[in-house]
Amino acid sequence: MANSSTSNRPRRRDLFLGFFGLGITAFGGVLPLARRYLVEKRRWLSAEEFTELLGLCQFLPGGNIINLSVAVGMRFAGWSGALAAAAGLLVGPTLVVVGLGVLYDRYHDDPLVGRAFAGLAAAAAGLLVAMAVKLVQPLRGRWLALGIACLAFLALALLKLPLLWTMLVLTPISVLLSYRRGL
Repeated sequence: MANSSTSNRPRRRDLFLGFFGLGITAFGGVLPLARRYLVEKRRWLSAEEFTELLGLCQFLPGGNIINLSVAVGMRFAGWSGALAAAAGLLVGPTLVVVGLGVLYDRYHDDPLVGRAFAGLAAAAAGLLVAMAVKLVQPLRGRWLALGIACLAFLALALLKLPLLWTMLVLTPISVLLSYRRGL
C-alpha cells in the first residue's frame, strides 16, 4: 500500500472529530462520505489506499465503516487513534438513533412516517450506487481486478450466494492473480 503524505497525518483529536462529523452527517450512507472526506477533503489516504483498506474492512466481521474507522485510526495513531476514530464515529449516531427510536416507537403507525422511511431508503440506494462507481475507478484498465469485482457482484447480487463463502473463494483467487499478474 502506498504511503500518503505525512503532512496530512491526523492526530487523535482530528480522528475523533473527523469521524464524529461523518457519523453525525451520514445517515445510511457513510462510505461515500467517508471516501470523500478521507481521500478528497483531508487527503489522509489516496484513492488506492482507501479502496485497499475498504477491501480489507469488508472481509472482516462487523460494520465496514466501523472497521474502516479503526483501521484509519490505528494507522495514524495506534490503538488510541483506533479508539478515538471509532468513538467519534459512534457517539453521535448512537444518541440520534436512540432519540429516533423513541419517536418511531410512538408514531410508527402514521402513514407520513412510512413515506418518510421509503424516501430515506431511495436516497440510501443512490448513495450506494455512487460509492460503487467511485470504488471501481482505481481499477480502470486492470481487467483481472474488474473481472473479480464482476464475479463478486454476480455471486452476491444476482445468485444471492452467502457473503462468507463468496469471499472465501474469491479472495484467494484475487490475491493469487494480483501476485502473479499485477492485478
